[in-house]
Amino acid sequence: MKHILSIIRDFVILNFVLFYGFSFFVFAEEFPGKKGDWNGFESYEFEVGQRACRVVIPKSALKDKPWVWRAAFWGNEPQTEIALLKKGYYAAFISCSDLLGSPQRLKECDEFYKFLTERYGFSNKPVLIGMSRGGFCSLRWAIANPVKVSCLYIDAPVCDFKSWPGGKGKGKGSSKDWQQVLKLYKLTEEEALKFNGNPIDSLKPLAEQKVPILSVCGDSDNAVPYEENTAILAERYKNMNAPIEVILKPGIGHHPHSLKDPTPIVEFILKNTKK
Repeated sequence: MKHILSIIRDFVILNFVLFYGFSFFVFAEEFPGKKGDWNGFESYEFEVGQRACRVVIPKSALKDKPWVWRAAFWGNEPQTEIALLKKGYYAAFISCSDLLGSPQRLKECDEFYKFLTERYGFSNKPVLIGMSRGGFCSLRWAIANPVKVSCLYIDAPVCDFKSWPGGKGKGKGSSKDWQQVLKLYKLTEEEALKFNGNPIDSLKPLAEQKVPILSVCGDSDNAVPYEENTAILAERYKNMNAPIEVILKPGIGHHPHSLKDPTPIVEFILKNTKK
């Protein structure tokens, strides 16, 4: 009888070590690349699929490893990331802003998401942060992956590439970036003007999942006009009975992004990642 109990005990111990030991080594693995400091937090710079990436580590991480994922312009108005790092969130970034939300961009973001969630045990539902063209990238990835997003904070976001970089409305646009859009999406200009894959036209997957969105904008933005982007997105999202909040900054243009005091942004993220 003792011999049988001993065998059972050894079997249980072995399985515990194999499973939890493996998980420990996978999830406790240090990040690759260059180690440094970012605003007082441990930071790693490395590549995934030949794309420059960065992960910043909180001093005291929450056990479910929540993270915020910035789509472009790393380090610009970083107060939201800093505040969340202090609360135990990780901050991450992959440099793909030149791809303007194209299918190639979505594929590279899929690889980065898989890298962090499967190899390092990050939460399966990150917070997406997108400023300017980064908002377009974040929205496009979220629409393609609505069950993998906890919420979005977008800031002066491009929601329709006809507005920017196309400049087909009241904004000044960017001829160089418009040509890049046509190339990346393999569209003629006529086809691009009829394209129905812009975020303002394809919100249904996000709305069905009730993914919360916060958009912070200046009402005097002449680069990415509010009326052609967030205003349309917010109206259509609300009409789908989906949750969206807009903070409109009077007299402010495209810059500066964010809020000097990021508390409303941070509270929105905390509320929608702790449900």
